[in-house]
Amino acid sequence: MRKNRLNLPNIPSNMISSAKKQVLVTGSGGLIGSSLCKVLLNNGYKVKGFDLNATGDGYGDIRNREAVLKAVEGCAGVVHLAAVSRVIYGEQFPELCRDINVGGMQNLLSAIGKQQESPWLIFASSREVYGNAEPLPVKESWPLQPINTYGETKLVSEEMILQQSKNEGLRAVILRFSNVFGGLNDYEDRVIPAFVNAALHNSPLRVDGEASTFDFTFLEDVVEGIVRCCSLLESGKTLPSPVHLVSGVPTTLGELAETILEITGSNSPIEITPSRNYDVGKFYGDPDEAFDALGWRHTTPLKTGLLRLAEMLPGTRLRPGRPTYLPENSVKPITLNQV
Repeated sequence: MRKNRLNLPNIPSNMISSAKKQVLVTGSGGLIGSSLCKVLLNNGYKVKGFDLNATGDGYGDIRNREAVLKAVEGCAGVVHLAAVSRVIYGEQFPELCRDINVGGMQNLLSAIGKQQESPWLIFASSREVYGNAEPLPVKESWPLQPINTYGETKLVSEEMILQQSKNEGLRAVILRFSNVFGGLNDYEDRVIPAFVNAALHNSPLRVDGEASTFDFTFLEDVVEGIVRCCSLLESGKTLPSPVHLVSGVPTTLGELAETILEITGSNSPIEITPSRNYDVGKFYGDPDEAFDALGWRHTTPLKTGLLRLAEMLPGTRLRPGRPTYLPENSVKPITLNQV
């Protein structure tokens, strides 16, 4: 039987924390956060969750300064995932996006700065900070020119981290992700879950921009990279920043749709529509820095990850496409296949 890589067999034992220090994970109920918390617990960490959708002690709103301060207390490190996490929501609700992403980062950095011993910080940033970067593959040193609100908020957050690192000695790593997929705790209208679900039901796959090219990275690979960062920071090492956690493999949306039809044996038609004007048209990143700094590379090919997701989906329910943090009476449409 194949061993689940979420047990992280590839991480050397000397990189796993034996001190069981406490780590705060904001956005602990999301796609990445929920998997990360399980893996950290399995590898000897104490984990404090902080999420808007949680109940009990795990509930927390990143916009609440006092709640963030209380959550940071007693933690050796923070993995900051909480955010308006999708481009389309940032375009539809830009002020909310700025309030959560930038305001939340201000609250977190303020709380970290008030601790007697400053915790280290891992920040989940995005390929969106580059905009339509050239040439490809994109390196971490490429110019930062976001073309949408979400990307702008991630860039502002990065700049705040760098400033606090310079002024106060904050030990921080900025990780830039790209199209993470591969879990059930995902939004049903993101491109890969939407395509796989549609294919399993022989429904049409709507492709917004057939030639749009992205770097799809499997969830378990990304979680492994984050845990490697936690272990290295916990051991006192200083890491380069920013670092890509990406596959480095370009895939067009047209190719993605065809691959999903192939692995599911689906007869679904593919409907081609224009791409959105606030979407990055092409991106794939250079993963070499992650290998040099963390000993990390993605190991799950796209087709393998898609097949595993397709095996998980039947009989399950993904997260609805409308997050709880959106306004209650919002009537702005959220259509399928949004990245």
